[in-house]
Parts: sequence; structure tokens; C-alpha cells
Amino acid sequence: MRRLTTQQRAPLDHSLHRNLTVIRKAIGTSGDIIIREFQAGRSGEVPAAIIYADGLADANAIQSMVLRPLMLADMPLGIGQIPLASRAKEHIVYIGDVEEITDLESLYKAFLTGNSVLLFEGDQTALSLDTKGWKERSVDEPSTQNVIRGPKEAFTETLKTNIGLLRRRIKSTTMQVEYKTVGRLTQTDLAIVYMDGIVADEVLNEVRHRLSLIDIDAIFESGNIEEFIQEEQLTYFPTVFNTERPDVVAAGLVEGRVAIIVDGTPFVLLVPALFIQFLQSPDDYYQRADIGSILRTLRLVALFIAMLAPAAFIAITSFHQEMLPSSLLISIAASRSGVPFPVFVEALIMEITFELLREAGLRMPKAIGQAISIVGALVLGEAAVQAGLVSPGMVIIVSLTAITTFVIPYSSLAVPIRLLRFSLMGLAAMFGLYGIFVGLTYVILHLNTLRSFGVPYLKPYAPFIMADQKDGVWFRAPIWKMLKRPLSLVNRNQTRQRPPVPKPSGKE
Repeated sequence: MRRLTTQQRAPLDHSLHRNLTVIRKAIGTSGDIIIREFQAGRSGEVPAAIIYADGLADANAIQSMVLRPLMLADMPLGIGQIPLASRAKEHIVYIGDVEEITDLESLYKAFLTGNSVLLFEGDQTALSLDTKGWKERSVDEPSTQNVIRGPKEAFTETLKTNIGLLRRRIKSTTMQVEYKTVGRLTQTDLAIVYMDGIVADEVLNEVRHRLSLIDIDAIFESGNIEEFIQEEQLTYFPTVFNTERPDVVAAGLVEGRVAIIVDGTPFVLLVPALFIQFLQSPDDYYQRADIGSILRTLRLVALFIAMLAPAAFIAITSFHQEMLPSSLLISIAASRSGVPFPVFVEALIMEITFELLREAGLRMPKAIGQAISIVGALVLGEAAVQAGLVSPGMVIIVSLTAITTFVIPYSSLAVPIRLLRFSLMGLAAMFGLYGIFVGLTYVILHLNTLRSFGVPYLKPYAPFIMADQKDGVWFRAPIWKMLKRPLSLVNRNQTRQRPPVPKPSGKE
């Protein structure tokens, strides 16, 4: 790649032969870069060449829409009298997206990203033709963020397809797209998408600034970008939201957020991100308001169970037995009579075993992955109880914890909850319920210190914003009552809808 960058900013030469010599030296012996020299014009009076990457460009489109029209065209008799690139762009080639390039850097980037490059003898300007034709995955259902009711489309690995999915949902000229390239070797394309007139200038400028500071050889996935732009590195909690659902991104854009779409990945970043955002599912908005509120409350209860159930069991059975009814205490003591490990070690063994089964189920082929994880959990749990290594009560607690973890709609929050669970288990084993309270206090204080592009992470609860409680972590008001966009997000236009709101007839 060093050869590619030594003279990449040099302008193109008038001589086609000298240009091709420099290009061949840069690409070396790479067999996938095709350089096709030909004579343009009916009489073959103009030497020309087209360059493209085999596998990235559509060879049929090049043949039918570029080479054939050029070879049959009436070209000027004197080379240099009329700019040949401009004439080809305006009158000859059939490609819709055509750009003029004048330097080697733009030329290399053009054919390495799927375009084809057209050069003429006697012209210092080349043409970049949009002839991309690689195989791409079709739009499919989301693999990780499913809903019962709602759109079944998910982003793909193709940047332009993803932008098109957003355009289908937001048919407004205020939706703006800015392109940028990151990665010195990979030259990864990304797009910054926002709603002009809604997004706050300070948030948008901060996104541009942080992306401009990225200077690395390779970017392969949006997770690489996320690590660079998040404000707090030493935290379990995500401060950049990611999703593979176009409807979620579209909803975030109209609220004043900024989307970052990276070519090559179906996961789109959305900033600023708030804590409550990771507990809200698209299902909440596609169901009635009361159903959505019940689901959110259930999800919040599941969050606390997933984080605290093993720690609370350890604390109560080890330090606070008086909190249990006598019959339940006797039952737990009888079930643990033959267990050789302390309750903390028992819980640790079971949690680690389940995490191993979860990872094994994810990494194995889909056809057997789920079967292995389910059967493995049943067989190992039953065998461990029969062998007297763990108590039945601990199996129930760990199973309940695992189930409630899956209730959390986004894995970027579920993983931190799983990690916090182990820390709280250790505090419970040392200090009982007091240790759990200290741990939770630290977590809440830590969350209060987090920011996402300048926005407090716990908004609208810290600081408390009454107007935003209509769409909070446990309650969702009817959509027709949400007249304003979230005040938690800094945006330039707070009006979402205008009264009068719809009412049933006869109830005016």
C-alpha cells in the first residue's frame, strides 16, 4: 500500500501512456485490477483506457453503457481541441452518476470502491463512472431486534441501501446526508444523517469533529467507530446507541438525533444516547399506549431481577435469614444440606456455566446451537442437583436471571447488566444487603456522571424533566398526547404535532 500512497496526490498527465505507467506501478501485480485499453470513436482515432476492479464493478454495464457507446461515437478529429472527458460525460456514456477527477488519489479511490475510471489521450481529466456491481445481501428481517408488530426490514451491509431504507420512511428534503471516508487502508465510507432544522448544531458539529479526529489504518464495523466517539471509555454502559432497524433510526432522526451509517455493517449508530433508550422497544409504539406501558413496566422489573436476583439470594441466605419465613428457610436449608460449596461459590459456578452455554449456543451453527444450549442447561442443571453440587433453589434463581436478561431489548445494555451481576454477587457475599445497597449507589452515581455528546445520560430523570415523563422508562402516553419532542434532547424545533388532538365523535 505504500506504493499506492507515494504519489497519490499528483495530478494526472496529458499522456495516457504516462498515466497508465504510474497506475500499473502503483497496483503492482494485483490481478483483480483490470486496465482495458481501446480506441474510442468510429475510426478509432482517440486512444483511451478504462480501469475497474473485477468483482466490484459490473462488467456488463461497462461493456454496454461505456465501451460500446464510446467505440461507436463520433469523436473530435484533433486531440486536445475539445475536452474529451467532458464530451464523453455530456453526450456519450450512459451512466447516470459521473464525476470528473484530476488527481491520482481520487482515481485510486474510484476504482477501489467499485467505480470504473475512464481516461483519454491528451486530457488531464478522467471520469469516475458509477458501475458498482458487487453481490450484496437482500433486505431481510432483523436478527437481534425482533418485534411482534411493526416493520420486518433490517439494514444491510450496503451504505446506499441503508440510506434508501431511511428515505422510504422520511420523505422530506430536510433529511440531509453527509459522506465521509475513514481508515487509511480500508477507505471505509460512512454517512452522517440528520434532520436539518431539528438537530442541534452543537450536537452535529461535535459528531463531525469526533469523526474527523479518527486516524487509523482500518475501520471494519460501526463498533470501531463507536469506540472512538464515545465520551467515557471506562464504563460498562453504552453511550452510543446501535440498531439494525430502519424504523428505530428514523424515529431517532425526527427527535433530533444524528445517525452514523458505516459501509459494510448492518448496525447503525445513533447519538446522543440516553439510558432509557435501551429499555424502550419499537413494540411499545406499535401497540396501544396501555399495552406499551405494561410492557415497559415488565421490562423494568426484569432489569432489576437480572441484576439483583443472585446477589439478593446470596445476601439473604448468608446474612439475613430472619427475612425469610421459617418454612421457606427450613426448605432452603434442607436443599443445601449436601452442597459442599458456600452459596457464593455455588452461584458463581452456576452463572459461569450458563454464560459458557450461552456463548457456545451463539458460536455453534444455528441448526444445533439452540438445541445444545437448552439441552446443555437442562442436563447439566439436573445432573448438578442430583450430584449434590448445587441446590435446586440456586438453579431456579440462575434460570430466572437468565430469562429476565433476554427481556432487555438491546444486547448493548444486557451485557453490562450481566457483568454488574457478578460484582453485586461479590459485594453480597462480603457485606450482605449493605453491600448490594453500596453497589447500587455507586452504579447510580456513575450513571449520573456519564454524558452522551453533552447530554446527561439519565435524562429525563436526572435532571428531572416532567414533560418527558410521557415517554419514560415505565410509562408511555398516547401518541396524540406527545405534542413536543423530548426536551431531554437538545434540538431546534420542539413541536412534534399541533392541537387539536383527535377525539371520538360526540365527546367534544
